[in-house]
Amino acid sequence: MIPLLAALSASAAGGLRIALPLLLIGLLNADELWSRVPLLSRISPQVAIGVLVSWSLFELFASKQPWGQRLLQNVQLLFSPFVGAIMGMAIAAASFRDDSDAPTFIVALIGVVGGLLALVLQLVQVGWFYRLGKLPLWAILAQDALCICLVLFAFDAPTEGGIIALLLLWLAIRSSQEWYRWYIQQGARKNPRQNKNEPD
Repeated sequence: MIPLLAALSASAAGGLRIALPLLLIGLLNADELWSRVPLLSRISPQVAIGVLVSWSLFELFASKQPWGQRLLQNVQLLFSPFVGAIMGMAIAAASFRDDSDAPTFIVALIGVVGGLLALVLQLVQVGWFYRLGKLPLWAILAQDALCICLVLFAFDAPTEGGIIALLLLWLAIRSSQEWYRWYIQQGARKNPRQNKNEPD
């Protein structure tokens, strides 16, 4: 259960930001810089660091502007499942590094679960973004801080990080239900005549 909780914590961070958690996981595991991270292990560390640092800075600064939020929402919606899967597989592989008999399909399955978790979190964020027009500054700062904390928890406190990830999933499900009710109410307000003409 510990590797799964650690992977969920890292994958949830991938559902909040893209480059920042990948950069952190490389810096925290500096001795084996991304050697266990799928895809990144095949890229030159210098190139990977340059790209991730640049995009992390763009995420941190552009997310504070309405146009940046709109751009980041589209990019994160596309790439968050892949980042979530990569983060989950990397943490799972690191957790199983002392167990040579760890089945490969378990690591792959954890990656799939992590990618789905990241996608769900990102979909809810997109829903709230289009409902509110833009996310408030305090919510953006909370996302940045939570992303960093989830990566740190994945290494040092996997149980707590996994519980936080599960709480985020629960909040995402509840939030999506509220968003759906709001969407139905908005449709009813726009078509009041249609509702009056419906037979009892």
